[in-house]
Amino acid sequence: MVKLKKRYLPKIIMPSTPAWIKGSTLLCLFRFETRSPAIELDWLRENVKFNLKILILVIAGFLGTGCADLGYYLHSVKGQLSVMQESRDIDEVVEQESIDPKLKQRLQLVARIREFAFKELDLPESASYTRYADVGRNYVLKNLYATEEFSISLQRWCYPIAGCAGYRGYFDEDMLEAYKSVLLSQRKDVYVGNVPAYSTLGWFDDPVLNTFIFWPEERLAGLIFHELAHQRLYMDGDSQFNESFAMAVQQSGTEKWLKHTAQYETLEQYRQRLVNRERVVNLIEQARAQLNELYDSSLDEQLKRLQKRQVLQQLKQDYRKLSASFTVQDGFSHWFQGELNNAKLASVSTYYSDVSYFRQLLTRLDEDYSRFYEQLEKTALLEPAQRRKQMEGWALN
Repeated sequence: MVKLKKRYLPKIIMPSTPAWIKGSTLLCLFRFETRSPAIELDWLRENVKFNLKILILVIAGFLGTGCADLGYYLHSVKGQLSVMQESRDIDEVVEQESIDPKLKQRLQLVARIREFAFKELDLPESASYTRYADVGRNYVLKNLYATEEFSISLQRWCYPIAGCAGYRGYFDEDMLEAYKSVLLSQRKDVYVGNVPAYSTLGWFDDPVLNTFIFWPEERLAGLIFHELAHQRLYMDGDSQFNESFAMAVQQSGTEKWLKHTAQYETLEQYRQRLVNRERVVNLIEQARAQLNELYDSSLDEQLKRLQKRQVLQQLKQDYRKLSASFTVQDGFSHWFQGELNNAKLASVSTYYSDVSYFRQLLTRLDEDYSRFYEQLEKTALLEPAQRRKQMEGWALN
């Protein structure tokens, strides 16, 4: 069971959660192996101006919700608080005489995008994206995805309050590589992707980061709409629902932004990019269907491995043939250059496979975002089979 929450926290969370442990949601969301709880406590004590009572409550929250390895979770605290420590109020940043003029322009653009998100997309008027942080690299963390060797389903990790997700986030690359090695030793398929931004689901005010501030305007706007959408609605334990919903808000919101700012040529190119991307996603989904049928067959493992390689090689060939006709890039060319496996394909499915259902519902509701969110709150409360049936019905009506 789930229950609804009023904003500015996500609309859907797990029930019966004591108020004093809600602050540990994100802290258990990104799970880490770490060296020593004492080391991480020393770091917190030396680097974070953090009320000791709050820290004690966070730790108690870990213990109260079954987070057994204190050091493991303290390192996630360290990662998040490091980002918070680096952030500065944007109003102060833009007033600095030494600021790069391009950075100043982009931060001012973010302010206009936020206002548009609040007024036109009915997204939460939180304080997210009112601070700026430079994390010193072009990604803030990395996500790890994993599947069994003969499965298209992502492994899931479960966290207090936030529920279960099909990926696992790492700020520390050494820890990521150590855990990745464990999974590979178990013959699992593993994929690791750079993450330029993430949502703390309203528990903290997410900052603007150097990892995306200089993106093209339509991408910058889309990312902000996407992450604010997670603050508006979050379904416990269903990554595909959450990401497809946020992607639908991102796409429709970006189109509205480009219309609002009279960037009609960019709008045309953006729409063509979405069409091309959908065609590529369909290719990936077809390959996943073939693999699923293969894995369910009675063939021995050696033959399954051979045919698995053949399906993945064919997918690369099909993509090269399809993308050769694109006049607007689809955004997948670099993705296809690397090794393909179950986990990598599933990571795309999580974000894109159900986007069309949400977009069709929004169109049916005449792009009334308030009604859109209200309907999705009801949909999210259904049992999984009923929820899927209703979503498929949006495409039929």
